[in-house]
Amino acid sequence: MDDKPARPANPRERRGWLSRIAPGVRNITKRDTPDNLWVKCPDTGEMLYRPDLEAALWVTPSGNHMRIGVKDRLAFTFDEGRYERIASPVVPDDPLKFPDVKPYAERLKEARKATGEQDSMAIAHGLVGGQKAVVIVQDFAFMGGSLSVGAGEAFVAAAQEAVRRGAPLVIFTASGGARMQEGTLSLMQMARTTLALNEVKAAGLPYVVVLTDPTYGGVTASYAMLGDVHLAEPNAQVGFSGRRVIEQTIREALPASFQRSEFLVEHGMVDQVVQRKDIPEKLSSILKTLMMGRERRSAA
Repeated sequence: MDDKPARPANPRERRGWLSRIAPGVRNITKRDTPDNLWVKCPDTGEMLYRPDLEAALWVTPSGNHMRIGVKDRLAFTFDEGRYERIASPVVPDDPLKFPDVKPYAERLKEARKATGEQDSMAIAHGLVGGQKAVVIVQDFAFMGGSLSVGAGEAFVAAAQEAVRRGAPLVIFTASGGARMQEGTLSLMQMARTTLALNEVKAAGLPYVVVLTDPTYGGVTASYAMLGDVHLAEPNAQVGFSGRRVIEQTIREALPASFQRSEFLVEHGMVDQVVQRKDIPEKLSSILKTLMMGRERRSAA
């Protein structure tokens, strides 16, 4: 006689080991476990539990301020995570019909699907420490945060909205520079954003820049360095040309800290390095201070 227990007729009725030793406890299958539950620390390679990392504002135990998207940045910045998005102007896709290994229109489609954004810049308004502000966020996940006609139009729209509301303008930069698929049209946005900032400053409104990792190219050569105050997240890379290009040009080795935010504070390009968790409070203090003179003039 065979003493082996009968196998369930239906394979789906088989119970896992956990349910056999602990009745009432449901087995956790691969289907129940998110694929992105663990995130590797860029510094140490350590696997970090995603919910803990989110609670730490995407700052690792080693102090690495990981790159974050539009939704997280806006939620971290505005009071109680409450804000109202401002629609960016719609511009034609692929104005130059740029030839590439993959059609530019297809690259845009993929970036929009991955990020949920129309282009590399997003705009919102709300309260930062009780102070109303218009905030721009550049998303590095959208084609490297590259500067395009769409991004330029979004910047101009944000500047005009700040003037209309009588509110300060704040930008979180993250970009590799101009978008090559738009050629000269991309480079023209350097001038257009500068002119838009002239309107903000003519209205007596503050413009504060928060430099995040990385900020390079034409972005650094224009609106990223035109702020009344420049803050930066720790160890953010900020520059015009990349480190390797400069070393090959001057044929010299550069310091390990070169183009990092702490290095830029020492050399007068950045006012202060601020931890991500402290940025809203710091912004609130700066904006309220810079708005005091305008409020007095308005009262008069």
